[in-house]
Amino acid sequence: MNNAHAAKEWASMDPNPLTRKYIEEATPEAIEGMFSKRIAFGTAGLRSKMLPGPANMNDLVIIQTAQGLAEYILSLSPPSNPTAVVGYDHRENPSLNLSSEGFAKLTKAVFDSYGISTTLLDGFVPTPLVPFAVKEQKASCGIMVTASHNPKEDDGYKVYWSNACQIVSPHDKNISTFIDANLTPKQSYDTSSVTADSALTESYLDKYFSCIESDLVLTTPPTPHPSSPLSLPTFVYTAMHGIGHPFTSRSFSTFSLPPFCPVGSQCDPDPTFPTVSFPNPEEKGALDEAMKLAEAEDKDIVLANDPDADRLAVAERDRATGTWTVFKGDQIGVLLGHWMWESFGRSAPAGTKCAMLASAVSSKMLKAVAEKEGFLFEETLTGFKWIGSRNLDLQSEGYKVLFSYEEAIGFCCGDMIVDKDGVSAAGVFAQMATHLYVSAGMSVSQHLQRLYSTYGEFVSNNGYFFCYDPAVVAKIISGIRNGGEYFKEVAGYEVAGIRDLGEPGYDSSKPDNKPTLPTSASSPMITISFTNGCVAQFRASGTEPKFKYYVEMAGKPGVQRSQVEEELNVMVDKLLETLLSPSANGLTR
Repeated sequence: MNNAHAAKEWASMDPNPLTRKYIEEATPEAIEGMFSKRIAFGTAGLRSKMLPGPANMNDLVIIQTAQGLAEYILSLSPPSNPTAVVGYDHRENPSLNLSSEGFAKLTKAVFDSYGISTTLLDGFVPTPLVPFAVKEQKASCGIMVTASHNPKEDDGYKVYWSNACQIVSPHDKNISTFIDANLTPKQSYDTSSVTADSALTESYLDKYFSCIESDLVLTTPPTPHPSSPLSLPTFVYTAMHGIGHPFTSRSFSTFSLPPFCPVGSQCDPDPTFPTVSFPNPEEKGALDEAMKLAEAEDKDIVLANDPDADRLAVAERDRATGTWTVFKGDQIGVLLGHWMWESFGRSAPAGTKCAMLASAVSSKMLKAVAEKEGFLFEETLTGFKWIGSRNLDLQSEGYKVLFSYEEAIGFCCGDMIVDKDGVSAAGVFAQMATHLYVSAGMSVSQHLQRLYSTYGEFVSNNGYFFCYDPAVVAKIISGIRNGGEYFKEVAGYEVAGIRDLGEPGYDSSKPDNKPTLPTSASSPMITISFTNGCVAQFRASGTEPKFKYYVEMAGKPGVQRSQVEEELNVMVDKLLETLLSPSANGLTR
């Protein structure tokens, strides 16, 4: 079927008159972009632009997805009482009458038609509330309609299974198969009478914050340092034009912390994200508004959630010099992980088996902490669907999973849910900072240096290139594989080992050369370990047109951090030029 015919057939099923009209007026080039492929489940569910066609997020795609998901649930669940939970954020494309709220209501209408009792959460909610509600309700599945930190043109559809974890294989593949078998709308779905359950939403929120209080809040206030206590740290908070403000404010109250100072221009939900070019707290310049306010109001620490409040970025201002430290995701990860160990792991009852998790591309410093302190540490594939799945496995094996994280500022403190949670993480970080300032008489940055002294210097240089052509990604990966004759040296640096998590998989450190982590033909990741202590990892993003690299060097005893950084930066430049050839491959920053 050619694209023009596919577009005509699509328009005949599309219930939205605005997207039908958009298709009718589209150029052949635009039609090709909308109909050349079908949106697929990636590392965080479905994500694409709010436009017509199977490649994008629109009403017909939601109907098809919800029908396929419903059919799959009914094929597995007891037919007596399947249930679901649906939440949404504030994203919208008003020119086409497309929005997260509309997609959520359409999902409930489809599920209801199948006899799946569906709770639509009332109003904009943070992503972590959905898996929490799935767990509380013992639901068959959960849906969060959000594109998280993606550009304003995008929306997304994140699916949680009955275990309150993001879907992994075989569910993702099976759901896709059921979607493909249910592309024609079974009926006309009317969302005008779809209503949210405000009482149940408030009940879930109350229970969510009660769990934060019981699981993560220390019962004793900080004891002032005997000789040099610092005054309480003060905070600025930005919701990045997302939905996080009221929830993170309540988190602060739950931790008995003084209110933060909000960035007024970014406080309320705004789907146009007017003050940021890209609503991702990791991006350069994203924290500028918050840092300006902190300087004007003489505040110490900036906390930032991404638009759906499942991630956390942090920066700290030096009281003496006024200079800023913008913490990397790995630094926040080791700070929170160490805090969770000191606060809840070290004092756990005798016989408690404690564990922590991180994605394979995250720093190895938390592993060093685990080895020194005596708790279990494991790494997983990238994405919280893998972290959460392993978290549940460890819990079933009798472990208490204190903390898990991925370097892309996603943190899970405790085990009340097994997904990243920027709302609870903000409260935990602020609690930690308060104890450090008052009881230890030091800033968070000073404490981080203390951790480096204790567990070793771990310096990272992570980044990405924009790459819009999958063929280029495939070419780069193929080049790194070198026809199966993996490199013994790269850019003059001796290789100690290589792990390739593409199909069929390879790991030089294993006797049979087979990796223990799952492999994937569609999302390969290659890790190269060097004899000088450097580890370099390469992968294509599952949610954005980016080719990412993660390079870390473990410093040797007695070597200054600045020396490690200098050596690493020189090495990264050489590795990127040798393995990625950015100019020749048309990669851009």
